Amino acid sequence: MTPSLETLWHQALDELLEAVWLIDEETLCIHFANRAAEKLTAYERQAMQGMPVQALAATPKDLCLWDDEGQWRAGSQTLTQVLCRDGSLRPVEQRVQRIASPDGSEAGWIQMTMLDRSEQAHNEQELEALLSDLRATLDSAADGMLVCSQDGSIRAFNHRLAAIWGLPPDMLVQRNDAAVLTHMADKVGDHAAYVQRLEELQRQPLLEATDVLTLHGGQIIERRSVPQLKRGAPIGRIHSFRDITREVEVQAGLELAARVFEFSLDAIFIADAEHRLVRANPACLRLMAAQDCKGREVQGLFGGSTPANWYASAAHEWRRGGFWQGNLWLEQGGQQRCAVRLSWVALRDAQGSVFQTIGFMRDMTQQQQAQQRIEELAYSDALTGLPNRLSLSTHVAQAIEQAKSSGGVFAILYIDLDHFKIINDSLGHQFGDRVLKLVAERLQACLRSVDLLSRLGGDEFVLYLHGCDEALAASVAQRILREMLHPFLLDGLGFSVQCSIGVAQYPSHGDTLDELIKQADTAMYRVKERGRGHYSFYQPQMNSGLLSRMKLEHAMRQALEHGRMAVYFQPQVHIGSNKIMGAEALLRWTDPEFGVVSPAVFIPMAEESGYIVTLGAWVLEESIREAVHWSTQGLPLQVSVNVSALEFRQTDFVERLKSLLVKHGLPAHLLELELTESILLQDAQEMAARVRAIADLGVGLVIDDFGTGYSSLGYLKKLPIAKIKIDQSFVRGLPHDAGDRAIVTAIISLGQALGMEVVAEGVETCAQRDCLRDMHCHFFQGFLCAPGLPAEAFSERMRSQGVAHDDDWGAGPDATNNWIASQTEGRGPQ
Repeated sequence: MTPSLETLWHQALDELLEAVWLIDEETLCIHFANRAAEKLTAYERQAMQGMPVQALAATPKDLCLWDDEGQWRAGSQTLTQVLCRDGSLRPVEQRVQRIASPDGSEAGWIQMTMLDRSEQAHNEQELEALLSDLRATLDSAADGMLVCSQDGSIRAFNHRLAAIWGLPPDMLVQRNDAAVLTHMADKVGDHAAYVQRLEELQRQPLLEATDVLTLHGGQIIERRSVPQLKRGAPIGRIHSFRDITREVEVQAGLELAARVFEFSLDAIFIADAEHRLVRANPACLRLMAAQDCKGREVQGLFGGSTPANWYASAAHEWRRGGFWQGNLWLEQGGQQRCAVRLSWVALRDAQGSVFQTIGFMRDMTQQQQAQQRIEELAYSDALTGLPNRLSLSTHVAQAIEQAKSSGGVFAILYIDLDHFKIINDSLGHQFGDRVLKLVAERLQACLRSVDLLSRLGGDEFVLYLHGCDEALAASVAQRILREMLHPFLLDGLGFSVQCSIGVAQYPSHGDTLDELIKQADTAMYRVKERGRGHYSFYQPQMNSGLLSRMKLEHAMRQALEHGRMAVYFQPQVHIGSNKIMGAEALLRWTDPEFGVVSPAVFIPMAEESGYIVTLGAWVLEESIREAVHWSTQGLPLQVSVNVSALEFRQTDFVERLKSLLVKHGLPAHLLELELTESILLQDAQEMAARVRAIADLGVGLVIDDFGTGYSSLGYLKKLPIAKIKIDQSFVRGLPHDAGDRAIVTAIISLGQALGMEVVAEGVETCAQRDCLRDMHCHFFQGFLCAPGLPAEAFSERMRSQGVAHDDDWGAGPDATNNWIASQTEGRGPQ
């Protein structure tokens, strides 16, 4: 009997290695399963016939496939799992397709085939596990690992590499080989050398290399590069990176320690556990005066004069965990030895036993000599050899104790040399020091053996007179003054040195040395105020005067900050036209405690203390600022500012003046500076250069109080002086005093002859003004016009009385007089 076509078809399917099922598309039930399907699922074929195909579905995806007719009619191929008879799941490659019936009928079939992928899945799992182990091993490595292909692209790297090179997180989650390599190259300090080395490694694929890289942050990286081989041929390169920053630092520290040991100025030795020397540095060998010291006992290095218990004391300190140090005598061979300071340290092993000791020795010879010298200097003056303040304090303290018990007295004389600074400045400090030695010898010759002369410093001496009452103290002071009148002779140069002396008595003027010196200093200061070259006993009222001066000076230094200083302006009037041609800036001070303080009081105080520089700078800037304000109001006016000698000698004065003019925008011709003759006569060459520099700026220069001091008229024809001012002391006697008339006439004639304008100060009456006009004086200022006025009041006066414009400046003395002052202001400082 011939088999049917369906039977032949089933037989053919049984020969296939793939599991095959024929499924009725109407019922989705299994119609046929081949032997491979039976083997795959462990279901018997007869049991699978009529079984819904969904019974084999193991995943939601497969269940959805059979629920959706469109999906299985369209066919599918996927990796999935099949549900076996025993409930296990086996990985398979599944393919579903619709086929025609083998007998040619219209009924259709669904063919489902499955290829067992169990072994492949098992192999893939093993490979994945192997790769996972390899990656874990790579990430566990202490070094940073970077695996690159032959063309330089990255195949793998571990977390340690990312940490060493500081790779940002985005480079770890998104592969970008170029970004990683660029990041690494940018972090290397020597970028060019780094790139060049990589190119060399790429050109020589079998080359092994070790390099040290320094990153920008100071991190030091060691890179070792080896080729990656496969069957003996290079397929890439493996770079390992290790952070050796700490190792380099340690190595550098060891090298430094070795250099310190070798070149240390301190003597260093190393001994073993038995305290025998094993090594000593060159400084130690020099100190011991030995070529070699190996094997010598430490205890034997130090002589018999060393304390006997020092060795046991060192061991005791070691047991307490510390170190021993002390002063010893080091034997240097023969009879030689030297004092040393030894610090001896014990080194212990892991068990706590001493296995080595290190000794540090310092030669104390120079220190001992220096200490002896220090003790000498502690009680004597280095320059003159006289007792110093400490020695004087000790001596006087003993004298006070004796005087308390016996009722004795003594005197303290404070001696200060007059104008000694001139000797230092003119002949130099070395010459001045020699003069001080001569003075000390001369003063010493005036004393008894029970007295004591000490030098406090500079040109100040203090004399203790034992058992001395006021009469004897006055006699000694007079003798000193007489002796100091005798000329000194040094290097063929004869000169005189005077002194001022203040005297204080114990116990009436104080019961401690500090109090007595303070009172004697106060008395000496009073001598200085009254002309120098004398002596004076302390009087209690002296302190009150000094205290008032101190308070006044303190208030002066606070006045600017608290707005108690003000700049007033006094008009300068053209005699011919009676127009205001300019203004002199005047500093005024009103204090809540002292009231209105006269410039005659605080200006000398400011000059003496040096504070005049601060005040002068403030007045100059305020005056410039006010002059600019007048110009913007349509009242351009030349302002004249007094400059002290100390301020004018400041090295930056010209530059500061120039910067103020630029800062405030004042035309230079609207500013005048008033200088005294003494400024120009001291350091004449330097001052002349400074005057010319100021004149080059366009600023006018005026000689103030002309004729009141020592004059040398030669400077008038050499320097660019614009005006001279006649002091009010000469104007006060006009018109009746013949002497004043002669002096004023001479000054005006001198100014005219030299082409300079002349300003008369302190004009208070019409008669004085008329007399000056007849003498052809150009300008005047004083109470006849106005005293010094606040800036606002001065502006009002300018508006009411008229101001000369630029084309009026320089109008001659013959101009018409159209205005006469109707009244005079109240008197006060001008």
